[in-house]
Amino acid sequence: MHPVHYFTLIAIALAPALFWLWYFYRRDKFEPEPKVLVLKIFFWGMLLTFPIILIEGLLPTSEFILGIIIAPVIEECGKYLVVVKTVYKNPEFNEPMDGIVYATTAALGFAAIENILYITQVYLQSPIDEIVTVYALRALLSVPGHALFSSIWGYALGRAKFEPLKWREGFVTGGLFLAIFLHGCFNFLLIDVPIYAIGMLILIPVLWALVNRNIADALRRNPPQY
Repeated sequence: MHPVHYFTLIAIALAPALFWLWYFYRRDKFEPEPKVLVLKIFFWGMLLTFPIILIEGLLPTSEFILGIIIAPVIEECGKYLVVVKTVYKNPEFNEPMDGIVYATTAALGFAAIENILYITQVYLQSPIDEIVTVYALRALLSVPGHALFSSIWGYALGRAKFEPLKWREGFVTGGLFLAIFLHGCFNFLLIDVPIYAIGMLILIPVLWALVNRNIADALRRNPPQY
């Protein structure tokens, strides 16, 4: 592949993640996070992709188990650790909504690299009409899907930081479990093509409704009154 064509392909594959990053960043109406810090978390999310791909590739398991159980657990826990280890104790993490912003940022960093690798593979192996279809589906479903899943534990993490200590672990554990479960449901639909369309028509609106409710609740608590 010509270098110019490859860089163009990377830019096109990266575009959905950047769009959804802008979208979720704009949802924080009261005190937007520092752009430099957001880009830092996005970058860490990108780096996370490589060890996760390595781990998933080395595990001796079936594609079915990998897709619906192992991958959701590893990916959501990995993105969670990125946020907790890099920004959770930062003074800028000072509102419940910040949990959603940083969680979706880490998720979209991960999704950006995943999308680049996936689109490159499809480009090298498939006709142009198939590439367009795959790109559209990933831009509208898979890439924002990572942000939607992670926003669930991000909301829980943002809430937990400003709740009494005795409730924090329960908030975060519940958020992670729900994110992993919904991520697994999404991957299951990808494996079973006949029910893909019907399942997505149900799952995606449920995810958006849940995330919008969480965003509205987090914003209602900004600034935290504790």
